[in-house]
This record gives sequence, structure tokens and C-alpha cells, in this order.
Amino acid sequence: MVPEWLLRIDTVTSAILTPLAIAILISGCDDLLVDIIWAIAWIGERIGGRPSALEKTPERQQKRIAIFVPLWKEHAVIRRMLEHNIAAIDYESYDIFIGAYPNDDPTLQAIREIGARYHNVFLAVCPHEGPTSKADCLNWIYQRMLIHEEECGIVYQMVVTHDAEDIIHPQSLSTLAQHSDHFDMVQIPVLPLPTSPLEIIHGIYCDEFSESQTKDMGVRRIMGSFTPSSGVGTGYSREALDRLAMASNNCIFEPVCLTEDYENGMRLHHFGCPQIFVPLDREVATREYFPRNLRAAIRQRTRWMTGIALQTWERHGWKGSLGDVYWLWRDRKGLIGNPLSFATNILFVYCLATCWWMPATHRLSPHLASATLALLVYRTAVRMACVGRVYGLIFALAVPLRSVCANFVNAMASFLATYQYARAKIRREPLRWLKTDHGYPSRAALVTHKRKLGEILAGSGYIGMDDLSEALSTKPPELRLGEYLVMRGALTESDLYEALSLQQGLPAGQVHRLDVAQNAARALPRHVMRSWRVLPFRIAYGSLHVATPEVPTDDMTRELREFTSLDVRFQLVTSENFEELMRSH
Repeated sequence: MVPEWLLRIDTVTSAILTPLAIAILISGCDDLLVDIIWAIAWIGERIGGRPSALEKTPERQQKRIAIFVPLWKEHAVIRRMLEHNIAAIDYESYDIFIGAYPNDDPTLQAIREIGARYHNVFLAVCPHEGPTSKADCLNWIYQRMLIHEEECGIVYQMVVTHDAEDIIHPQSLSTLAQHSDHFDMVQIPVLPLPTSPLEIIHGIYCDEFSESQTKDMGVRRIMGSFTPSSGVGTGYSREALDRLAMASNNCIFEPVCLTEDYENGMRLHHFGCPQIFVPLDREVATREYFPRNLRAAIRQRTRWMTGIALQTWERHGWKGSLGDVYWLWRDRKGLIGNPLSFATNILFVYCLATCWWMPATHRLSPHLASATLALLVYRTAVRMACVGRVYGLIFALAVPLRSVCANFVNAMASFLATYQYARAKIRREPLRWLKTDHGYPSRAALVTHKRKLGEILAGSGYIGMDDLSEALSTKPPELRLGEYLVMRGALTESDLYEALSLQQGLPAGQVHRLDVAQNAARALPRHVMRSWRVLPFRIAYGSLHVATPEVPTDDMTRELREFTSLDVRFQLVTSENFEELMRSH
């Protein structure tokens, strides 16, 4: 005998099952249309070649580029971000403008410390206390850039936006400059750094970014719609910035928008400014870690959903070409589609558990059930193919598991976005900026993004290409390239450490015996100093400065931090200088 309450649940399930299946089928057909357009374009490119606008342009004088980095309480990551990226970027003519607030002393101190080491890093202090919004901070960085131009008599031809957690690809600025010959807004792909296939929350971002940037971004352009900025890795031509500034009282980013990047993509499209998304197969992408826990992921996606689906709907409605309206629908349908997908998962489990003894599942048309199931399998296969192309087969095998979790995260974000938006309107309050906490990858994760030592040695004129080629072909496998060159007399030890400084983004230079503070030298146990070949020599601004002739590793950093609560800052010194210091202390 089936309990009465179960029969009532079954009655409700029967009533909503068919409408829900129809809604899922319509959404699936919408996705299928995008896949068909992408497949036709992909086949056309393989037959007829890529559009000429994407072909490389001849090499010539580099364009001057300004990189904008807005910050609020990012002192824990900004040093490593700048050190790594300045060392990795294979481009000469660029400066970095970093925005911070007067009531964020740790971040201000970190920027000033970095600025003292690098001639191309400039601080832009907002005139009011923070936090306000990312867009507001970016606008004040823009004003700082204008002042710098007046003071130095220079003009930046392009502005690129980045965040405190970004790993900038070495060829990113070159790619942006190249495409800016044809486009006023250029978007470099943004990809999450690879993690374990079972790290579910972060894997959701890997899955969704792989699919959207493999297919959706290209189809948007084919259909004549706008290219939304990702907020990082976005290059704006100076002409585009001038258009934005003239249209909104010198505010190139809309301060009230929670997703000012998406807004700018739409505004520039309406101004008639050409835009492009650089294809993923160019292998140039901005990498970063996205939220890795449930609460942070829902928080970030709530902001995205509020800004993209609700705020831009209020500000811009449904205007534009047919392609624009279609992609506005695609961007906003998650408000309904995300909760429906989550409800489908629940009903699927319910129907699976009760299909032998409850009548609800028998009331759904078998043809409708088969169609929705076929679309679900197809969509999962497509996503797995996109993910496998970027992250490999093993990572792609966990896509079905992560998709279930993604439905829950996105549904919660849709509910919260709708609730917070409605509450703000009822109370006549501004929407709040939900800032994402940032982390920066370990040194091991950054190795593949650094320029090779041989490339730096030859490119900076320390050795000739013939010497480099000969050394690479004759070097014993147990010796490092730099050591071998010094041993052969082709390179001085001092020049080697200057090159390592450029590669690693670490300061290098001789440390004199009198520069070593006794309280600093005793900060680490003697056996640790000899084991890792390190010597602390100064304590300043909450950091322990350590001299070493070795390139720091994650293991080295991890063990040193077990003996001090201070932030460990490395300085490269020659082996001779290090041994002299150790004998003196």
C-alpha cells in the first residue's frame, strides 16, 4: 500500500513533468542551433582557411600598452603576480598602472615596494576610501594614466585590463597589439588553471569556459552580436577608450555596473567598434584560479547573474539586431534555465527511484522522454569533447559528475541574484559589489609560463645564438644550462644571475656583510640555511628578505615558512657572494 503523501507527491510530479520536459527540450534545441552554426563555420575554415582578419600582420614597432590592475586588499598576491608576469611577458613597450585605495595600507605598501624595483609599475590611488566598485577603481587608474601621459609626453595606444590573480601569457600583449590593427576590442581567452578532475567546484569553471570559448564566442561573432569582455585579457584601442570617455563624462567603465566588462562589450558594439575573440587554438590565454569552494562560487556567479541577466536588462532592454537579441536571450535565459535544470535533476532521481511502483513516469510521452534524454547525452558529449581538447581525456571523464553540481551552483546563483535584485529595487538601494577573493598559483604552476633561460640570455645579448646552440647540443644532462655556460667561460656568474633575475622576476645583486642584520640572520635554524642555501639578511615591512644562489622552489618556500610567520622574499646572489656571507655569519 502506497502512503497517501507519496501519492500526492506523485500527482504534483505528474503535473509538472511534461511542461518541464518541453522547456528542457526547447533549451536543448537552442543549444543545438549554436552547435550547428559552429560546426558549419569550423568545416568552412578547414576548407577555405581562416578569415584574413586573423592572419598575422608584419612585424613593426611595438605599440605602447598600459595594463590596468584594480585592487582591494590584494597585498597577499600582488607581489607574486607582478614579479611573475613582468618576468614572463615577451614584450617591451608596456607599463602597469595599479589602482588601490587610501584605506588599504598593506596593498599600498606592497605596490610601492614593487614600484621601487620596476621602472614600469605606477601606483594610482583612488581619491576616496574603498571599496567602491571595480569599475570605479579602473576609472581612476585611467585618470592616472592620462596624467602620466602629460608628464612624460607619451601616448598609450592600447589599454589592457587584468586582475591580481592573472597569469599573463608571454605572447598575450603581442597578440593583442597585432589584432588591434583591425579591431577596437580584442579579447584573449581566459582559462582556469588545471586542477584535479575531482576538484568539483573549480572543475565547473574549467568545463564551462572550455565549451563557451570553444564555440559560443565564435558563433556570437558569426551572428553579428557583440563580444562581451571577460574583464581580464581585454585589450581596448585608444580610439575605443575615447569613444567610451566621450559618451559618459570620461568614465570608460560604468561605476554602477556589477559586470562592467560585459557592459563595455555591449557599448562598443553599439558604437560600431569592431571586436574579436582570439580563438583558443592560438594557444594564448590568461590563466587563473577561480573559486574552489561552494560558497565563493555561488557568490561570484550571483554577481555575474545579477549584472549580466538583470542589470543590463534594466539598462539596455532587448535592443539591437536579431543576433544581438538572440544572444541577450542566451545570456539571460539562465534566470529560468538554471532552476529548471536543477529541478530536472531532482525529478530524474525521483522517477528513477519510483518508476517500478509509482505511475508518474508512465504519464510522460515516451517520444518526449527519448528526445530530452538524447539531447542530454549529446550535450554532455559535446562538453566532454571541448573539455578534453583543453584539459585532456582524464579530466573530461568527470564532466557528467561536475554537471550535476554545476546545476545546483547555478540554480542557487539564479535564486540569490533575483532575490538581491528585487530587494535592492524595493528598498531603493544600490546593488552591492560582491568581490571575489583571489589566490595566486604556486611557483611550480608558473614554470611553464616563464621564458626559457637560453632565450633570455641570447635575446638580452649575454651570449650569441651560436654559443647557445653549441651549449645546448653539448651540455651534459646532469648540468644546468647556466652552470655549463659559466664553466665553459662563455658567461660570467654575475651575468647568469642577472638573466635568472629577469626569468624569475626576483631581485638580484650582491649583499654585503655589513648589510646583514643580526636579528634577521638568526630568524632561521642553521641547518635549514645550509640545507637550502639561504641566508636571511633583512626584516622590513613584515617581510623576511633571504639571499640565495638557488632558484626558489615550492618545497624551499614551504619549509622556510614553517620557521617564520613573516612573508619570505628572495634575492638572488652569486654562489661566491653566498659562501662569503655564510662564513661571516
